[in-house]
Amino acid sequence: MPNKPLILITNDDGINAPGIRVLIDVMSQLGKVVVVAPDSPQSAMGHAITINNTLYINKISKENATVEEYSCSGTPVDCVKIAVNEILKQKPDLCVSGINHGSNSSINVIYSGTMSAAVEGGIEGIPSIGFSLLDYNWNADFEPVKNAVHKIAQEVLNNKLPEGVVLNVNFPKLKEGEFKGTKVCRQAKAIWQERFDKRQTPVGKDYYWLTGEFINLDKGEDTDEWALANGYISIVPIQFDLTAHHAIQTLNTWDL
Repeated sequence: MPNKPLILITNDDGINAPGIRVLIDVMSQLGKVVVVAPDSPQSAMGHAITINNTLYINKISKENATVEEYSCSGTPVDCVKIAVNEILKQKPDLCVSGINHGSNSSINVIYSGTMSAAVEGGIEGIPSIGFSLLDYNWNADFEPVKNAVHKIAQEVLNNKLPEGVVLNVNFPKLKEGEFKGTKVCRQAKAIWQERFDKRQTPVGKDYYWLTGEFINLDKGEDTDEWALANGYISIVPIQFDLTAHHAIQTLNTWDL
């Protein structure tokens, strides 16, 4: 296939995570795959980039391997940036991030390294998707989501995406054949009710451990949280233009 699409794969759980191994397997059926992923877990890094430290890349695949793989010392966003600017000789046809071990629905998209890597792909003008499974177990079963991952990625390759839009795809933790379908949703309004667990080291120095409870404030049946709770795969189109367009008219009435 002379015009095989070029697919960039990254994640935030690290290059050795089972989720990215499954994604590599699925994407290899669709095109030529290049992997650039963190050399260690980078969960909840958001859109962080490395500016005060050096970045290192190590090619970990053999020369005759069908998939090129590189580990990067930086964040998920660093991985996309360095892939596009230093490793790849052309812009990828698709950037996919994941498959994340755990949810990136609702407000979690803000903190997610998985989704920030996909957003960075979108900023670079690459059709991009972030995939997540609602199972934090390192040995999570990704087998049930493989067909849907393949289908969604194929649709994006076939149809591209609207300019400035990235897909946030979340899978409920279900067995193969139990998914009720796929729903294109809006992001649910939810918060983390956070608290810090204050503890002490053996020498008496205080330290803090962030904990909290996820609270869904949204009762709508058109949200990602509703879809996932009811056995559907959720797809939320997100954008990196953070302008609150509805507030511009109000602010223009102020004496600024």
